[in-house]
Amino acid sequence: MSRRPILVLKTGEALPLVKERRGDFERWIAEGLGDGPVVVVSVHEGEALPEVESIGGVVVTGSPAMVSDRHDWSEAAARWLAEIVEQDAVPVLGLCYGHQLLAHALGGEVGPNPRGREMGTVEIRARAPGEPSAEGDWAALIEPSQFVGHMSHLESVLRPPAGTRVLAASDLEPHAALQYGPRQWGVQFHPEFDREIMQLYVEARREVLVGEGRDPDAMIRAAQDTPESARVLERFAAIVEAGRGDGGD
Repeated sequence: MSRRPILVLKTGEALPLVKERRGDFERWIAEGLGDGPVVVVSVHEGEALPEVESIGGVVVTGSPAMVSDRHDWSEAAARWLAEIVEQDAVPVLGLCYGHQLLAHALGGEVGPNPRGREMGTVEIRARAPGEPSAEGDWAALIEPSQFVGHMSHLESVLRPPAGTRVLAASDLEPHAALQYGPRQWGVQFHPEFDREIMQLYVEARREVLVGEGRDPDAMIRAAQDTPESARVLERFAAIVEAGRGDGGD
């Protein structure tokens, strides 16, 4: 018997400056998940989606792409994810693009955030904290009702799918965390980022941010560690392990 791996569904690559210094999304996610088995499928490069029976859970990465562009690979991944959520087949956690892709897959609306770009280390407030012992509650992933997390996005979930629970918000993002199913969540923030990665993202977007009237240097100074946010990946791995983590070869 062996544990079924957590699938990291890769939907894009980190910005070149960040990737050169710190590697790519799957590395940071795998580190955050802990020492359990992980398999990576780069769906944006045309790699085939696996049989759901072969995996214990799914983490969907961020991406420089836009969900609203509806690339063929993205739409195929959306259909695959929708079936998983509808059947509660395995736990799922969407990060940034992955969060938006889940919302789109289930009938929500995704598009440019009318409040503009959200970037940097920001305060996030839980709207509906649950009981720590309940697998499907927000507290299964994160305990504090207020914490800080790393954001970097232009698009947002404008209208969540029917039946979705809104779990957290920031000043610019009313849907910072959503629960799509009993064991399926999406977060607009990046639990896989650390302080340096956030700073590198700001540096890589320096010209764009200046053009928007932002102060990249102030944003870099304001970046901080986000231990509560980072624990989301660790807690998600524990949910996978406790619930559906074992399978035969």
